[in-house]
Amino acid sequence: MQTVAGIIVLASLYVLLGVGYVLIYRASRVLNLAQGDLMMFGGYALFAAATSVAAAPLVAIPLALAVSGMAGFLIYILLMSRMAGHPVFAAVLVTVSLGILLRVGVVLLFTDQLRYPLQVMALTNPPLHLGRGVTVSMIDALSVTAAVVVMAALVLFLRGSTLGIQMRAAGERPLLAAQRGINFQLLFALSWALASLTGGVAGVLYASNVRLDPSLGVFGLKAFAVALVGGLDSLGGLVPAAILVAAVEVLTIRFGNPLLAEVSPFLCLLAMLLVRPWGFAGTREELERV
Repeated sequence: MQTVAGIIVLASLYVLLGVGYVLIYRASRVLNLAQGDLMMFGGYALFAAATSVAAAPLVAIPLALAVSGMAGFLIYILLMSRMAGHPVFAAVLVTVSLGILLRVGVVLLFTDQLRYPLQVMALTNPPLHLGRGVTVSMIDALSVTAAVVVMAALVLFLRGSTLGIQMRAAGERPLLAAQRGINFQLLFALSWALASLTGGVAGVLYASNVRLDPSLGVFGLKAFAVALVGGLDSLGGLVPAAILVAAVEVLTIRFGNPLLAEVSPFLCLLAMLLVRPWGFAGTREELERV
């Protein structure tokens, strides 16, 4: 049961990161390869808020998440919006460059030393005993809760709000949406803000639970494999994909070589590409576009 708990906790982080890939791709058909670096940015935003503004968690955490969401919005307005009319591949290269610049900026501002925001905020991470020998930390439980809340909120937003319905329409029928006068710039900016926000949530949780360092962005590459396994245009496929990849990774650590755990998400991706290239819940059309 402890292994199952570890799988669920890891899967929740993959869901929080994978959501960002899916949202941006569904809205603009751009692969945001800087999502892992936006996760790192959220962690460092928490550390900066805790050290320079206020160590109180009720101030530092909301401030870090607000900065993360605003960063995504500004990235689109100042950078990605200028890629309109250019090949999609060029926009993908811009996200790669963005990720590198974020890592360089973090090293210049904070050095490459390990940071522990939880200690700065004078918080503890007590164990929670769930019975049957299962023990998780408080932040592990918060990670799972955050993933559930984010997925539920996005489903309600995409299906029940005007902006959410417009976002779905723009992704599924862009020509028809344009004829109806939908503001694509607003929708794309919103998708980047939401992706950065969910990445920031993952960064805050991971940095508080484990550590914070500039290499944290590598975690995003594994989450990218999860998004592809689930289907890059589908939120529905993200959860089973995250559970599958997390299960393979945790079981590899427990019963195999821990070094192989780092590549296990990509082995899952390779297997999925051979069997069902469009993912669990993706579509063949999206495969052709990619």
